[in-house]
Amino acid sequence: MEFIELHLGSYIISHGYDKNNNEVMAHIPAEKFGKKLIAVSRIKSLSEKYILTDYLDGRWIYWEYKEDFEAVKMLLKK
Repeated sequence: MEFIELHLGSYIISHGYDKNNNEVMAHIPAEKFGKKLIAVSRIKSLSEKYILTDYLDGRWIYWEYKEDFEAVKMLLKK
């Protein structure tokens, strides 16, 4: 299994959708960024602010990351 190391901070957990098809989200703030290894196979997408990964029980989690977008993109291409 391949991993990348990133500095992650605040995150948003997507719990799914309510009966009106609105996404149910929990915002979890962090005071600072910390190092974390992420399995590349869990990554779903990358934006300039968030890396989206799968989470427990079919949920998704949007992690805020500190690194430069282009640097993370290059890590994922390796």
